[in-house]
Amino acid sequence: MSDRLKTVSNIWITGASSGIGESVTRALIRGGHRLIVTGRRVEPLEQLQGLAAERIVPAVADTTSKEDLQAIAPNLESFGDLNMAILNAGTCEYLDVADYNSDVITRNVETNVIGTARCIDIALPALRRARAKDLPATLVIVGSSAWWFPFTRAEGYGASKAALAYFTQSLRADLAAEGIDVVLVSPGFVKTPLTDRNDFPMPFLVTAEEAAERIVSGLAKGHSEIAFPKRFTWILKCLGALPQSLIDRMAASMARKSSSEQETNQ
Repeated sequence: MSDRLKTVSNIWITGASSGIGESVTRALIRGGHRLIVTGRRVEPLEQLQGLAAERIVPAVADTTSKEDLQAIAPNLESFGDLNMAILNAGTCEYLDVADYNSDVITRNVETNVIGTARCIDIALPALRRARAKDLPATLVIVGSSAWWFPFTRAEGYGASKAALAYFTQSLRADLAAEGIDVVLVSPGFVKTPLTDRNDFPMPFLVTAEEAAERIVSGLAKGHSEIAFPKRFTWILKCLGALPQSLIDRMAASMARKSSSEQETNQ
């Protein structure tokens, strides 16, 4: 039986100002937990603080900035030992291969991979101090199910999430001896300000509130892998298990269809 979230926990969450991060924050507030919330904009964080001022500490930072993160490091233990870090901050930018620009790849990787890695610079020492007192310590990394199949235009986003999944699973192996749990969250399409910009159908779309419910429930149950919605993630896993030649043909067909639709709409 998992000890996660059984009692009031001290939790740091990044990307808390909108989307999944905001909804997870609100769910944890309802659960009575104490939160350190990070985002780049102070106003949304202060609005969250207004929900439970005595249990929320805003810590404004850009997660790609080492300087910002070092500045807020003391805040992670504002309520005492840090029990959980939920590293959720991320971005999604698609690539138009007809106008290929490696900066798109850089921006996806910088935020999703490097930003997450830099957060661990300050989260891991705090979690280790909790474990030294025999307290539960959990590192949660929010990725995506997108990397299971080579979606058109997702060269940068999908590659960053594939890297994040490998990174998380390797950390899990290395930190197991220390008793620090490492959890990978792989959502499908979730309605957020980021996905609101998408110009394609999003099957099995769930709300940010539904996503938060599944994440918090999975954490409480002690899961090390949280993927949802199940129908969508199982379809992607099955597609990813097909022979590579078939995967290539399916992906290329999707790309051709996308190009044709764009030409029609111009």
